[in-house]
Parts: sequence; structure tokens; C-alpha cells
Amino acid sequence: MPHYGAGQPQVVESYQTARLESGEVVPSFLIPEVAVFGFRPWKNEEERMQYLRLKRNVLRVLPYAIYAQKRYAQLDRDLALAQSKKEHKRLVKECEHEIKHKINSEVKNLSISQGKILIKLIERQTGNTSYELVKEMKGGVTAFVYQGVARVVGHNLKSTYDPQEDFVIESIIREYEQARPMSINR
Repeated sequence: MPHYGAGQPQVVESYQTARLESGEVVPSFLIPEVAVFGFRPWKNEEERMQYLRLKRNVLRVLPYAIYAQKRYAQLDRDLALAQSKKEHKRLVKECEHEIKHKINSEVKNLSISQGKILIKLIERQTGNTSYELVKEMKGGVTAFVYQGVARVVGHNLKSTYDPQEDFVIESIIREYEQARPMSINR
């Protein structure tokens, strides 16, 4: 094995190989992932402050979206095992009560922009819009009422997350994941 720089060379007695399409066998080594972040030039101080506000808001609501993803996945598994409609309703009520008990007081204190970001991140994490989640769990009429209330305060439960459109939010999340690795399954 080639050796560059100071120190002792490392001798590898065996290593993985890979076979190319041509039939040639070549050594295969795992290398660690490298994250490259570019320098972000700001046009003015206002643009920089706007980015920092967005970053603060995204990092404030991201734990709620991750919690929603995990809780929804657990509820989905529980509902798949439910034997009756009565048990189905009980599981949904338990989930709703748990969510209200854990995060309701905190979510009520979110700003309008943080609420909009949370709605998008819930869709990013779960794959379903907030409207679809409410409709699936509580029914169409309840989802319609929740959507009406959300529209009054400036939200839209049907808003979706598009990584290309919301690339600044996506870059903030990816930067956070690099700094603090966590299990976020999309």
C-alpha cells in the first residue's frame, strides 16, 4: 500500500474487492463522507439577518416535525394491528391526547412564520400534508374545519415541501444534520 507523509505505513492483509463490468477485480475501500459547504456572500446586512431568522425558526420547529414523524409512524403501525373500529378510534384519541399533552403549549407560542415552516417540515418528514394527516386520523369534516381555522391565521395545511423550492430550508436542515447527526428518516 502506498505511504505518504510521516508515520508508519499501514499494512492491510486482506481487503474487499469489486468486479468491474469488464471483469477486472479492483480493491474497494470505504471512505468517510465529506460535507462541503460553500461560503454564502450576503448582498447586505438585511439579507443576512433574514437568513439567520429563517435558520432560527427552522431549528426551533424541526424537533416538532421529527416528533410528528415518529409518532405518526408508531400510530400507523398500531392502526395496522387494530382489530376493530373501536380500537382504531381509541388509538387515534390516545395519539391526539399525547400530542396535545406534550407539545400543545409550546406549539401555541410559535409565530406565524414558524407555523408555516412547521407545516412544511411535517410534510417533509411524514410524506403527507398536515391536512391529509388530519383527514386520515379525524375525518374529512374535521380536516376541513382545521383548514378553515388555519387559513384565518395565515396558514395552509395543504402546503407541501419541495426541496428545490425550499432549498434554503433544506440546506439549513442538512447543515444541522452534519453538525449533530441524528436519525431522520425521510
